[in-house]
Amino acid sequence: MSCDGRFSAGTVAMAFLLGGAVGAGVAALLTPRSGPETRERIREQAYTVKGEALRVADDVRDKAENLLDKSREYVEEKKAVLESALEAGKKAMEREKERLLAKVKKEAEEEADAES
Repeated sequence: MSCDGRFSAGTVAMAFLLGGAVGAGVAALLTPRSGPETRERIREQAYTVKGEALRVADDVRDKAENLLDKSREYVEEKKAVLESALEAGKKAMEREKERLLAKVKKEAEEEADAES
């Protein structure tokens, strides 16, 4: 979720919103209006920007939570696969150990029979 590799989409969105807020504030201050009208316009712009910033923050939080949930599911799946492979490896090793012990025992018996 990267715009150009250095900044996340949430960071870019917040920068865009803050830039818009600053621009709106400067525009409100530079327009030929009375003091109370200008202050009311600035207040309205601040509420608008605050609402938009909260919406973007909620969207980013939701996306982060979804990504975290997917990551946890992925890790759990891979953990289950690894545990299964480990268990299969242990069983195969035990079978091979038993086979080798039987082979060594058989060879020892054959050697003992050949000596007698």
